[in-house]
Amino acid sequence: MRFYTQQHQFYCGIDLHARTMYLCILHRDGESLVHRNMPAGPDPFLKAIAPYREDLVVCVECIFPWYWLADLCAREDMPFVLGHALYMKAIHGGKAKNDKIDSQKMAGLLRGGMLPQAYVYPAAMRATRDLLRRRRHLTRQRAALLAHIPNTNSQYNLPEIGKKLADKANRDGVAERCSDPAVQKRVEVDLALLGYDAQVRSDVELTSVQTAKQHDAHTLYRRQSVPGIGTIVRVVLLSEIHDIRRFPRVQDFVSYGRLVQCAQESAGKRDGTSGAKIGNAYLKWAFSEAAGLFLRKNPVGPKYLTRLEKNHGKGKA
Repeated sequence: MRFYTQQHQFYCGIDLHARTMYLCILHRDGESLVHRNMPAGPDPFLKAIAPYREDLVVCVECIFPWYWLADLCAREDMPFVLGHALYMKAIHGGKAKNDKIDSQKMAGLLRGGMLPQAYVYPAAMRATRDLLRRRRHLTRQRAALLAHIPNTNSQYNLPEIGKKLADKANRDGVAERCSDPAVQKRVEVDLALLGYDAQVRSDVELTSVQTAKQHDAHTLYRRQSVPGIGTIVRVVLLSEIHDIRRFPRVQDFVSYGRLVQCAQESAGKRDGTSGAKIGNAYLKWAFSEAAGLFLRKNPVGPKYLTRLEKNHGKGKA
């Protein structure tokens, strides 16, 4: 967990929403200078902070509408801090919760050097990263469609299809297996969506790879030289990591990728683990996918896995 510890004269905490934001500005002595609700937009924000611009730091929680505020602060040359949503939830819990209280607590955490930071992803690669994350949503939809057709087949006790529907060539005649017109239409809808999904995903993947090459073609090509890392996984790694130098230690990077279990201990006694959802879920998916492909297509992989199983057990291996 990284905290923002730099000192300023004014500290601004914002509870941000899509159309409104509650803004609180604290003096370094703790006095509340501004504390009000206002429309979410550049002009109201700049007008409210105008008297305190000389030495002001701005903080907002890491939720979906933070992009425009981060970009605005960058253009106006103001320090911007992105608060880690899960860590902040643990720190500033209280009996009552509303926008007014949250904005003041954010400003207070910022002033006290206790605000946990999230990474402010650069605007130049942000759109590529979000596009790849949308591809994951499309992939899950495709998996649901591929599972629904065999389930429908089993629901009406029809003979097994006997071929993988992921291949387009194997889909001919699948809908006609159902005698009921309504059931047949259900399968036809699934097949039509699968066909369109393949077209959309192919377009998304092509756009993502082309854009990633413009950002850092050298790193992209080097990552594909690693067994198990293919075209999409390498682009995901590039977009989610961005700059490996932002991780001071290997342990920080592994933790960010959700690849460690954090122990809960008290008085020398261990009481389970925690933090399973803290970290980058997309990065964990990329590493899991690479590990599976490494074992499937690299002859050295199964041998190495067997050696790890002997030393650490099957689960850790």
